Amino acid sequence: MRMSITAMAGAAVLALANIQPAAAADCGRVTIADMNWASAEFAAYIDKIILEEGYGCQVELVPGDTMPTSTSMMEKGEPDIAPELWRNAVREALDRAVSEGRLQYAAEILQDGGEEGWWIPQYIKDANPDIETVNDALKRPDLFQHPEYSDKGAIYGCPAGWNCQILMDNLFRAYGAEAKGFELVDPGSAAGLDGSIAKAYERKQPWLGYYWAPTSILGKYPMYKLSMGVEHDLAHWNACTSQADCADPKPNAWARSEVYTVVTPRFAKTSPEGMAYLSKRGWSNKVANEVLAYMSDNQYTGEDGARYFLKKYPELWKDWVSADVAAKVKGAL
Repeated sequence: MRMSITAMAGAAVLALANIQPAAAADCGRVTIADMNWASAEFAAYIDKIILEEGYGCQVELVPGDTMPTSTSMMEKGEPDIAPELWRNAVREALDRAVSEGRLQYAAEILQDGGEEGWWIPQYIKDANPDIETVNDALKRPDLFQHPEYSDKGAIYGCPAGWNCQILMDNLFRAYGAEAKGFELVDPGSAAGLDGSIAKAYERKQPWLGYYWAPTSILGKYPMYKLSMGVEHDLAHWNACTSQADCADPKPNAWARSEVYTVVTPRFAKTSPEGMAYLSKRGWSNKVANEVLAYMSDNQYTGEDGARYFLKKYPELWKDWVSADVAAKVKGAL
C-alpha cells in the first residue's frame, strides 16, 4: 500500500509541476521529522500530503524523536519541520533558539495540549455525576473495587520503569488513598494498562487510574479526566512530586503539556504559503484519539491515518488552506 500511495503522490506532484512550476520551485525540498509515536507520525504524513499536493513541495520524511530532532534543528537547521514537538521537554533550549531566530513556532498542533491525569470511564461518570475530582472518587472504594480484594478499591498506576510510576506513587500518598481504602495497582506493562481499561469497558465495570492523551485507547474507550482539585505547583512538582521517595508529597496537578509545530527560518522564508498553512493546522485531542483508534484497529500506518483524516475531516483541514490548494489535495485523495 505504501508503494502505491507513494507512486500516486509522485504522479500528482509531477502533474502539479506542469500547472504551477513557479510554486514548486519556490517551495523546493522540505524535510519533515517522522517522529516515532503514532500521533506525530500521522501528523507528518498530513503535512507531507498537503505540502506536496497543494504547494508543489518535494517532501522527504526523516526519522525523528523529541531530543535528537530539536537538537538537530537548533544546530544544523534540519529537518525543516517538526510537526509535533512537546515543548515542555525542551522549553529552555527551544525558547532560546526561537528568540535568537534559529527556529520559529507555527501552530499549537494539539489544541488541548498533551493531557495526563486520573481517569474514569465515561459511563461511570454518567451514572455518578457527583464524581468530579480525585477526592470524590476516593470516597468510593466500594465503587472502584479491587479485582482481587473485595474490601479494597483499586487505582491503576504506571508500569514499573515509567517515569509516571514515581508521580503516581507520590500522588497516591499525597491524597491519602491507602487510608481511604485503596491500593495502587501496577499493571505490569503498557499492554496490561490498556487491557485493564478494555476489560472494564467490555464488562461495564468501574475503573480508576492513570492515562494520557492523545492515544488510541481514549479513541476507543471514552474516558473522563478527574480534576486533581488543585492547581499545578511547579516548585513542589520539581522538589517532590517527581522525585522518588519524597517524604511529604502534597496534592498536585499535571501541567498542561504544550505541543507545537516548529520550523526552520529557511522553510518559513522559502515557502510563506506553506508556513501560513502550518500556522493554522491543529486539532483537538478528541479528533487525534479517533484517528489513532482507527489506525490501531486496522493496523494502519501513519500514512493511512493521514489519508483517513483528510477524507473524514475536510471541514477541518480546508480552513487551513486556500480553496485552490484544498481542491488539489482533494483531487489527489
